[in-house]
Amino acid sequence: MGHDYFKEVVKDIKRAAKIIGLPIDHVARLAHPRAEIRVAVPLVRDNGSIEVFTGYRVQHHNARGPFKGGIRLDPDVKPDMLKAIAAIMSLKCATMDIPWGGSHGAISCDPDKLSRGELERVARRYTYMLLPFIGPKKDIPAPDRGTDAQFMSWIMDTFSTMHGHTITGVVTGKPVEVGGTRGRKDATGRGVMFITRRALEDANIPLQGSTVTCIGFGNVGSFAAHHLARKGCKVLAASDRHGGIHDPSGLDIHALREWVEEKGTVKGFPGAEPVTDDDILAMDIDVLVSAARELTVTSKNQAKVNARIIVEAANASVTSKAASALHERGIIVLPDILVSAGGVTASYFEWVQDTSSFFWSEHEIAVRLRDLMLQAYDDVNAIARERDLDLRTAAYVLSVGRLVEAQMRRGVWP
Repeated sequence: MGHDYFKEVVKDIKRAAKIIGLPIDHVARLAHPRAEIRVAVPLVRDNGSIEVFTGYRVQHHNARGPFKGGIRLDPDVKPDMLKAIAAIMSLKCATMDIPWGGSHGAISCDPDKLSRGELERVARRYTYMLLPFIGPKKDIPAPDRGTDAQFMSWIMDTFSTMHGHTITGVVTGKPVEVGGTRGRKDATGRGVMFITRRALEDANIPLQGSTVTCIGFGNVGSFAAHHLARKGCKVLAASDRHGGIHDPSGLDIHALREWVEEKGTVKGFPGAEPVTDDDILAMDIDVLVSAARELTVTSKNQAKVNARIIVEAANASVTSKAASALHERGIIVLPDILVSAGGVTASYFEWVQDTSSFFWSEHEIAVRLRDLMLQAYDDVNAIARERDLDLRTAAYVLSVGRLVEAQMRRGVWP
């Protein structure tokens, strides 16, 4: 599926280029990552044995600035999915008009099977192997599935130690104590709220009392549900990899987040009925937040969807074919390269603060995030109306245009 998805991303890029009227050779570079790096990551286990994992870093495009993208820990790494997400990151940064390109990385290990000490050694060895390829002006990693702020701290410390001085800007998503930014943890979920609220307004659906479901209740899904509930939305269902729950009267999101913090899953939440993801897909609601893994909504299951708006809060969670079919049915798809850009936008704020050694308040972060997210939505919406396109295609037209313009200005050397 990963291989197929990268092909789908390239198809979307080429389709956008055709709409703009760009010659195909101008988009050829977007169909080929600039670099695909694979390294060995040996680990001395706590029992003294040695295990060797494989580390990856795909760097897609940097005509607009340094590469930027997450690092995931996944025993079933699919290199072609990394290519797809790196490309999506390039498009996402261009949509937000952030001066970065896209990258993505992974280590082929299961974090649940490693001790804290083993995780630290994996992080440091991976960083050491990638020293020539990362840096605040080269490629800036961030947390993704299986990694967190502490993992970023280990990367930053290793990189800094090897260079002989502290370099906080090599990663984002760090703890505040070592150069992280306030408001980073909930930035993607907060951004989901900003875009969803505006889309509901445009669809003439009242925010107060609008119904929401969340497939995926990790960092993004839980914060999206939290912020939407605070604005008056009623969250009826939520799920994670262990199962799903439904309460037709509305879930208490504060209590649910406390339950997940203690139990590690939404499953078994008191007062809610168990449901599957298929059940959630079929619910007649206003907003479906898709915040789980890639390829959640596909051409095989899109016919079940009964939401008025689908929010692609996780990268690549709705396939291109599914998005086209949903559009034909009158269902609005808010694309990942717009709606889930809150995280990379807050990362950009973190990097700017690290570079200048001057830090902003959490209120300033939230206001700047809101302003950039809504500006990007307005830019995409203007193209959609001008060219009579769905929002997903319009976002690709905007981002591909910006990427190709930067390429053409810089040229090819030698």
